Amino acid sequence: MENWTISMDILHLEGFKVPQESSVPVFILLIYIFIMVANLSLVVLIFRTRSLHQPMYLLFCNLSINDLFGATIIIPHVLRNIFVSQSERYIHYIQCVAQAFCVHLYATCSHTVLMIMAFDRYVAICNPLRYASIMTDKMVIKLSLSAWGVASVLVSILLGLTIRLSRCRWVIFNPYCDNASLFKLSCESVFINQIYGLGFTAVLLSSSIGFITFTYLRITVLCLSSRDKVLNSKALQTCTTHLLVYILLLASGFIIVTLHRFPQLSDHRKMLAVISEAVLPSLNAIIYGLQIKEIKQRIIILFYKSKCDQLS
Repeated sequence: MENWTISMDILHLEGFKVPQESSVPVFILLIYIFIMVANLSLVVLIFRTRSLHQPMYLLFCNLSINDLFGATIIIPHVLRNIFVSQSERYIHYIQCVAQAFCVHLYATCSHTVLMIMAFDRYVAICNPLRYASIMTDKMVIKLSLSAWGVASVLVSILLGLTIRLSRCRWVIFNPYCDNASLFKLSCESVFINQIYGLGFTAVLLSSSIGFITFTYLRITVLCLSSRDKVLNSKALQTCTTHLLVYILLLASGFIIVTLHRFPQLSDHRKMLAVISEAVLPSLNAIIYGLQIKEIKQRIIILFYKSKCDQLS
């Protein structure tokens, strides 16, 4: 009985098939290195540059930290499993639950962080005279904590409902652990898990889509009724950047969910899920780093200074 309990605590990850001559692992590794360097550099740059100690940039740090967190949870683990034989792709149940929690926390925070960033742009453009009094340091901290806190509570309930189930299977049909893969290990009824999971997803998506749509419709109406070209240009620059990141997030999610409907494309879905986890965080760093004028100027100054130091 003891040996059976121990064996049931060790799960087998199915992973996905990658030909030995494939360049996909190298591509994912290079993207991961870029994610780490780019996002860490942006966070350090913002915290070390006094002129960037503004709510917009401080809230943006949440996005970079979340991207670092999500990429680190998934990519190294997936790369390791690519280079080991399928018979050696094992993970302890507790580690699998921890990874699933982090995966869902990353996905949820991707939405909640973008929501608080949208709120910042809404106040800055639609109520500029009160911006300084509303977006104080205390408010930035409250918004950041709420983005991570709400996500943590929702995901904790999601995984808590799964942990209570007994297990009769031990194969994870995924490159990494997530909630659906975990509750599919049980032979008990998972009706409550499915209901909460669908409700959780519906509330999260409807809240983020509804809130971001509302804020940007208000911003659009204001820009259309305003003749201030400077205001319109600033709004267009910052809002386009934010919307592009959000649209990419939604598009990748919907494509992966759609591919779940086609079992014959399971390998393609798995590969796309891993690649999206690698590409999206890197695109966020590029989009914000190159589109936000102040950050781009600081990068150019640092690069020019470094080049001058080398020449001297």
